[in-house]
Amino acid sequence: MPLKTYGVLIARAVDTRREGGTDSPHYQIHLADESGTHYRVSVNVLSQERPSELLYLVDDDFTHPVTTRLTGLTAGWTKLPAGPGGPNLDFVRGNLFDPADLRTLPPDVSGPDNDLADLLDHYVSRAIDTEGARLHVFGERWGPETGVKDKVFGFLPGNGVHDIHMNQGNSKRFQKDDGVWQDGGLLIHFPAENRWIAIFLAFQSQAWHTDDVTGHVLKDTDGTRPKPDSRPVRIVAALVNPRGPAPEPEQVTLLNASPDPLDLTGWRLVDRVGNTTPVPRGELAAGATLPVPLQGGAQLPNTGGEITLLDTKGLKVHGVSYTSAQADQEGWTVTF
Repeated sequence: MPLKTYGVLIARAVDTRREGGTDSPHYQIHLADESGTHYRVSVNVLSQERPSELLYLVDDDFTHPVTTRLTGLTAGWTKLPAGPGGPNLDFVRGNLFDPADLRTLPPDVSGPDNDLADLLDHYVSRAIDTEGARLHVFGERWGPETGVKDKVFGFLPGNGVHDIHMNQGNSKRFQKDDGVWQDGGLLIHFPAENRWIAIFLAFQSQAWHTDDVTGHVLKDTDGTRPKPDSRPVRIVAALVNPRGPAPEPEQVTLLNASPDPLDLTGWRLVDRVGNTTPVPRGELAAGATLPVPLQGGAQLPNTGGEITLLDTKGLKVHGVSYTSAQADQEGWTVTF
């Protein structure tokens, strides 16, 4: 079953604490919202399953339509309904980053700038020292625990967010936490710079092809993380905002980057909410491009969106995203 209370916490960071020497160490962050409510954000830095080192990715200049979807949310905790309708994160379907770019780090070792706790400390400490900076923490809520002090920072009542990592494709031991559109993450907004920093975490034991309903590992499917530059067919461009009145002739361009022709019969393009457009049947020659008109299926909203390419088995081949700023210039093609 999915997480019980998935959502996003928007608050300012006020303190941090590193844990070491435990079976399941965490990097702890003390936050407070505009109403004075205090929270502890508990971030895993070590997996309980082997390989134990976590996968991580930091985007120092994160541009994605999810930041626009966060606009208007009030400070504090916001529970997010299941599904793609809100700012929910999904590492498989949301095209937040390329999984091939994830790297591993040990949890906490001696020396500067050489472990996951150091990396988290670098960005969170900067947010603490920057006026107006706010953390946007996606995960599962616990508390408030009436009459119980927080075990790390001592505020009352105990209250916080955990599961700040991928929450699908788990091994059988943690399969109960699987779900779609409920992944964790840490986005830091620096309004004075008009900049977002994103930190994403996953366990090496998790699969990257998951069921669209349950988030469970797909049987008889290789769910290993893709290697860099291994995708044979890629989305390279999209005409999001064509000139002229609606309905506009939107279009997505595919590239066969492999050295061999590929049969795209049965392949599909999918938007964030699941609308699909079939790719024209037949082979795509090596090095060739293919424009795919979107008519009555997948849609490219001018407010920003996600585009995903699925193969004949329904498995994700490639995915991209674009923002409202990229779609703002009428008639221009967005390139990826």
